[in-house]
Amino acid sequence: MYHFVHKRICVFCGSSNKVDPKYFEAAKTLGRVLAQNSLALVYGGGGAGLMGAVADATKKHGGKVYGIIPSFMMEKEWGHQGIDELLQVEDMRQRKKKMIEDVDAIIALPGGCGTLEELLEVMTLKQLGLITVPILLVNIDGFYDPLLKQFENCIDEIFMRPMHRRVWHVCTNTENIIQDINNAPQWKNEDGKLAAI
Repeated sequence: MYHFVHKRICVFCGSSNKVDPKYFEAAKTLGRVLAQNSLALVYGGGGAGLMGAVADATKKHGGKVYGIIPSFMMEKEWGHQGIDELLQVEDMRQRKKKMIEDVDAIIALPGGCGTLEELLEVMTLKQLGLITVPILLVNIDGFYDPLLKQFENCIDEIFMRPMHRRVWHVCTNTENIIQDINNAPQWKNEDGKLAAI
């Protein structure tokens, strides 16, 4: 069973307000579950789309929410004004670095290029042994199936090792996210020594 140390969970997700309601429901459920388990949300600081939904739900159920947002996004008034802390950073790189500091797990809800870029970066860091926390892909109605297929292609073509399947963990809903974190494959720093094929 995974041992929660920092009581903070990083969530990557989309900011579109036009996506299917099923994605909003998953985000709201995630926020509720985090709050009910005394886990703080660390996310990109936005107030729109799934970002706003997970933050609002976490707050609604008594949880703590910490946002990390680049200054240029604040200038566009994209920041969520109703959360516990909204930290402004210089750029997207600093945002990603701060979002994953001292967290117990990283969760990727569905999203676009930004979400995928964040997800692939942390997977790379984990593959190299620079982080070891569980990385969960919330595969709602097969959203991540094409990406998972590409990972299998990378393994088949020997760009990745079979052991690298332990870098990520797939779940299909957010109601059972705590159990999914607990059931995620273990990864150690020394596993990064096998990053090279």
